[in-house]
Amino acid sequence: MATKKYVIVNTGAGASPFTQESTIDTSAGAGDSGKIPSLDTSGKLDLSFMPSGVGGDTRTVTAGETLTAGNLIYMSSTPEAFKADANAEAKEAIGFVLAGITAAATGTAYFGSGIISGLSSLTAGARYYLSAATPGAITTTKPSGSGDIIQQIGFALSTTELYFEPQPAILLI
Repeated sequence: MATKKYVIVNTGAGASPFTQESTIDTSAGAGDSGKIPSLDTSGKLDLSFMPSGVGGDTRTVTAGETLTAGNLIYMSSTPEAFKADANAEAKEAIGFVLAGITAAATGTAYFGSGIISGLSSLTAGARYYLSAATPGAITTTKPSGSGDIIQQIGFALSTTELYFEPQPAILLI
């Protein structure tokens, strides 16, 4: 998206009568006081313009392995984000990523309830679980192996969106 510009009328003696400035896409805080923000391609303000506590529960995380958009994650003790996995009790889903993050790089993870968009082939209204077959993925089939966990992840709102609201995991013995 092209940067938007605006004109400031200067009234001080000896100053140029006009100054051209650019809008900003994100805010770095107090240093951006008085600047004019731009909307993103979806017509929304970046969350950096909002006061603390407004918006999703997000955190910048370091990926312990390559994560792809829509992956469910758990946090290790290092702390790094890894793909959640129903094959291990300590790897239950606590969040997700909306954009891919390569191993050892940082990116944004979402925690708490939220909508995971950009998925495909979901069944609207269906209940989804953490997958035992594919780490980081969801399935409509409950895991059934000894040592697996059953963790309801949420409900499909459409064929491309899942309402993420992870439930406590149940260990199968």
